[in-house]
Amino acid sequence: MSEDNTALSVSHLDVTYRVRGQDRLALRDVSFSIGRGESYGLVGESGSGKSTAALALVRYLPSNGRVSAGTVSINGLDPLSMGPGALRDLRARTVSMVYQEPGRALNPSLRVGRQIAEVFQIAGQSGDDARQSAEQMLRKVQISDPGRVMRRYPHELSGGMAQRAVIAMALAVSPSLLILDEPTTALDATVEAEVLDLVAALRSEFQTSVLFISHNLAVIAKMCDRVGVLYAGELVEQGPAREVFDNPRHPYTVGLLRCIPRRGQRKDTDRLDTIPGFQPTPGQAMTGCVFAPRCALARDKCRTVEPPFFRVSDLRTSRCYFHEQAPDLPRNTPASIPSAGADGAGLAGGAGGADGLGGSLVVVEGLSKTFGGPRAGVRALAGVDLSIQRGETLGLVGESGSGKTTLARVLLGLTAPDQGSVVTLHDTPLSPDARRRPRPVLRALQIVFQNPDSALNRRHTVRALISRPLSRLAGLSGQALRDRLAELIASVRLEDRHLPLRPSQLSGGLKQRVAIARAFGGGPEVVVCDEPTSALDVSVQAAILNLLADLQTTERVTYLFISHDLGLVRYLSDRIVVLYLGRVMEVGPSETVFAGPHHPYTEALFSAVPSLDGERPSRIRLTGEIPSAADPPSGCVFHTRCPRRLPTGMCESTEPPLLEEETGHLIRCHIPLSELRTIQRNESAPSQGGSS
Repeated sequence: MSEDNTALSVSHLDVTYRVRGQDRLALRDVSFSIGRGESYGLVGESGSGKSTAALALVRYLPSNGRVSAGTVSINGLDPLSMGPGALRDLRARTVSMVYQEPGRALNPSLRVGRQIAEVFQIAGQSGDDARQSAEQMLRKVQISDPGRVMRRYPHELSGGMAQRAVIAMALAVSPSLLILDEPTTALDATVEAEVLDLVAALRSEFQTSVLFISHNLAVIAKMCDRVGVLYAGELVEQGPAREVFDNPRHPYTVGLLRCIPRRGQRKDTDRLDTIPGFQPTPGQAMTGCVFAPRCALARDKCRTVEPPFFRVSDLRTSRCYFHEQAPDLPRNTPASIPSAGADGAGLAGGAGGADGLGGSLVVVEGLSKTFGGPRAGVRALAGVDLSIQRGETLGLVGESGSGKTTLARVLLGLTAPDQGSVVTLHDTPLSPDARRRPRPVLRALQIVFQNPDSALNRRHTVRALISRPLSRLAGLSGQALRDRLAELIASVRLEDRHLPLRPSQLSGGLKQRVAIARAFGGGPEVVVCDEPTSALDVSVQAAILNLLADLQTTERVTYLFISHDLGLVRYLSDRIVVLYLGRVMEVGPSETVFAGPHHPYTEALFSAVPSLDGERPSRIRLTGEIPSAADPPSGCVFHTRCPRRLPTGMCESTEPPLLEEETGHLIRCHIPLSELRTIQRNESAPSQGGSS
């Protein structure tokens, strides 16, 4: 790549942090470049150095961090040697960053319009011109009513709207380099797709170069021309994104890709592979290949001599002596499925396994929940009917605000439903207040939260956290408690050395294992998993999913699995429930729902998800924002965004019933299932043919 055509050049970059009086190397000998108008992705587990690399480029490192070696060039300029004024000008006019959480990038005390207009004022525009430019930029990022959005404060915007506002700020100066650090991690599939389409369109319009950082490999495959794989602060593989993901040539890349559920994989027939061990901590003395301690291909040479970059092809390199054997890397996790009653400690104590699969364990009838009173109430759930079968995983999907978490909280007795709602366990009605439920019911219904940091008391040790439900719910003490504790930690793959530690001393994956052990301590029958892996790396996520699947196989425990990652839902769930504005839009067996025909809302959700398998289904674009639950649309609540709305006006005037169109498959839509099948088959055929 010629120097004139290079927007960013990084050469032999080292970054060092000063921690407790010692220098710790976080990045070592990192080199890559990004051409003008090119998109380059950085992937790797948490702690691999992705964000550190991005911050180092524009000298945003914290006070204890510094670039200790190497060079950086942005449009031929060296940010590492700039004075404060020149550096400020570079950040204001040449480079922009979009962070993972838009809430942290926006000032909560200032209206959105003022914050965006300020960017144009710094560039020299007058106040009126800056406000007009801000409104035009909001319109460019597909905000339909920019004037209204400009008058709002950040907390009044949805996640997708706030992220688009941040992107508008970042692009206001037409930067030559845009750095995106996990910009879609916390977004729904539909909003994520909108943001990614927006970035791609603006990149094309402004010829902006993009550095895209993400642990979502499918997003990187969709958005980036080339990709670099970081591990423990070192680049271990680089090349065209599609080639790297289709034919990885480093054991670490192979391991990452095997951790992701792919099309055709199901918990009943496959286990995800995992990467053994943990990343070395920054500053840890290493000899040879940094990945050798976790690599099944490693030999003595790998542990003593650092491998150079080997050229795989003209555009690809791999830092591995055995890169030709990397695609055949031996599995770390057996693919076979353990049978019920296999050796090893159980968690649920047989609570849900005696009767095997079948029979309704939990039944919900006419479930409604209104927040804020009858006059100005927000109806989060509206007449939900569903059942959870013994021993199954029921996947619950839908955009933010669809009512997923509210339904889970009602089931657990943490939120009281409206009068007339019925929730039963074993055909026995449950009290709406968990404090009034008997101990056996509290034991039977447990939850694993999304964020283990907020779910685990940081002042208690792992031993205390897991022992509490054993003593209070299961009534164990003395030797019986100690024996059960030993069974629990073995079942979730913890070790005795973890028991005296506190949550702050554990990795994210270990914290979630503690949370799972605590949830299973009392011998539950139903475990609600509310986004249990969304904050975890793919390697840790795979281990947690395998653990949940193994426990269900051996114990017949029942799961309500809530996630916005539809790939995980497809892998783990037996049946799917799709929620929209508190209504059930579709219910059915997992593979039936995913195979289609779908409800138009389900179709839009599935089409928005990027895939590593090379599938490119026709994208169903939804118009507008999700309507307010305080004032839902008349008729079918989805008609305001539905791409298949009938011209007869029926969708606007009449709410469709939830009908069983085929065995076990229910859809709430005025369009007959046979007609939906014909429409979707005809529209998908050209797309599939073109991508094969």
